[in-house]
Amino acid sequence: MNNTQCENCGNKYDKAFTVSMGEERHVFDSFECAINKLAPHCNHCDTRIIGHGVEEGNHIYCCVSCARHAGETSLKDRSMQG
Repeated sequence: MNNTQCENCGNKYDKAFTVSMGEERHVFDSFECAINKLAPHCNHCDTRIIGHGVEEGNHIYCCVSCARHAGETSLKDRSMQG
């Protein structure tokens, strides 16, 4: 039995998996650990972004509402706000 260690929580698990991001490879025992380690944070509310998010310049937000709260006005979505 091959017990690979999760780089987020340190758990040794026989069903660990590898995630490749560019040239980097990461090993995790769960999607939760992968998200915790790799998902970006919203620049406004600090939520982990596990969907597409929205970007303006070098900033990423979980949604256009957060982008607006941070002062970004050029981003658009289908929300009913302004």
